[in-house]
Order: sequence, then C-alpha cells, then structure tokens
Amino acid sequence: MAGRIDVRKTYKLFIGGAFPRSESGYSYVVNDAKGQFMANASLASRKDGRDAVVAARKAFDGWSARTAYNRAQILYRIAEVMEDRRPQFVDAVLRSEGGSAARANKVVDETIDRLVWYAGWADKITQVVGGANPVAGPFFNLSTPEPTGVVAVLAPQDSSLLGLISVVAPAITLGNTVVVVSSYERPLPAVTFAEVLATSDVPAGVVNVLTGSAETIGPWLASHMDVNAIDLTGIAGQDDLARNLEIAAADNLKRVRRAPAAEPDWALDPGTAPMTWLLETKTVWHPIGL
Repeated sequence: MAGRIDVRKTYKLFIGGAFPRSESGYSYVVNDAKGQFMANASLASRKDGRDAVVAARKAFDGWSARTAYNRAQILYRIAEVMEDRRPQFVDAVLRSEGGSAARANKVVDETIDRLVWYAGWADKITQVVGGANPVAGPFFNLSTPEPTGVVAVLAPQDSSLLGLISVVAPAITLGNTVVVVSSYERPLPAVTFAEVLATSDVPAGVVNVLTGSAETIGPWLASHMDVNAIDLTGIAGQDDLARNLEIAAADNLKRVRRAPAAEPDWALDPGTAPMTWLLETKTVWHPIGL
C-alpha cells in the first residue's frame, strides 16, 4: 500500500521464559550493516541482570537433573526449530553482519550443525572426561563430571549468531543455566534465537538473553555471588575491561574463561574445551563387595 508506515519493532529481553521490557524503560537504536535503522532493542540494566540470574538459578536444579539423553533431545529440537525458521535467521545475519546472502546461509548452516554437534556430546562427555581410577585398596574410585551452575556469558560482538551459539550451547549441554549478554550492535540474531527457545522444549530460565552493553552489565554479573562461572570470550581485545571483570569474579572464586586477544574463528572445530572448563568433578569412593 502506498504511503504505509513501517511497524518498527522494539525487541525485548528474554528472562525466565518471558519477554519483559527492561525495568529501566530504556532502549537503543540498532542499525543494520549499512547503517540504516533496523529496530530498537531493550537496554538491559543491573536489575535485569539480577532478575536473569535469579531465573537461571531457579532453573538449574531441574535442568541439571535431566538425563543427558533428554538434554540432547532438547538441543536437537532447538536445531529443528531453527531449521524451520532459517529464512528469518539468514535475514537477521545478513542485515546484522553484512556480506553476501551465500555467506549468511553458510553461517546459519554452521550454527544449526553446531547445535546438532553439541546435542551428540550431551550423553558422551561423561565417558570422555570421567572414569574409574586405580587406587591402592579395596575400593571403587569413580570420577564423574557435573555442571558448575549458573554461567554468565558475554557473547561475541562480531559473530552474532554462530559465535553466540558456540558459547551458549556447550554450557547448556552439560546441564548449566546461562545468562548471556548479546552483541551490542548486532542483537537481532540473539533475540531471534530467544524466540526459538521460547517455542521449543527448553525450560524457562535455562537460557536468559540480555541486550545491551557488556561494559554496563558485565561488572554486575562478574561480581554476582550466585554466578558460578563467566565467559569473557565476547570482549576479545578489550584488555582493561577483561582484567576488571576477572578481578570482580575472584570474589567468589568463579571459573573464568579468559578473553582472547582477538575473536576466534567460530567455524573451526571447537573440540571439547568449551565444555570441559564448565565441569566440576565429583569423586566417589565405595568399598568393593558392599
């Protein structure tokens, strides 16, 4: 229709399975790769971060108690829903990151494949990193990996979809729950991913998505006493910020995945390291014959 006014969308946060507006009432303009207006995104505040941690903690017991096989099924279901909505994801990547349509399609393919890859690992990682230990005595000594808890993730700034999935998927594969701060300039793939989570089998609170500035929200997540680990991959090259967040994380002995000098090539085989740093090892002794 001639002269029709665009319906401009304001994307909300994703906390506890719902889509609330930021309690601050603020939003910010998101432009596409060509500098043209694309949408508004909620500007998450410290209070939003606290709410997301509360939701993640509430979801942890139930999610970590699921069988590894069931978590694998749920990750695979996320991949199925993304496959059904691939045109939307291709458009989100193309508009957010620029480049060609062929590249955007490749990124979405790699993202879906990455989810399937982690789904396959869910019921196998225990056999790889756990085991029966030889001891001097009539005992069974068994080491079993367990999830570490609530994980705060600062998502990659450039790779707004594949990078995002590459840091979120390993955490939830193991039974952790996540609070992730999306790319500031490219939040559209993250909020689209949140819409997939809301319509798949992922329990509320397992993944919570905040849009806004890592410089603003990161310090509160790093110092939060109910966050067990923090992934700083998304602030690659920001040495001063990374150092301050590591210092804040030391207050409750959080596990820290340190920020690299430059953003990694997310298309490479990730190996098991993105999972193993998030595992605690429980060792049980049991007398033989009892």
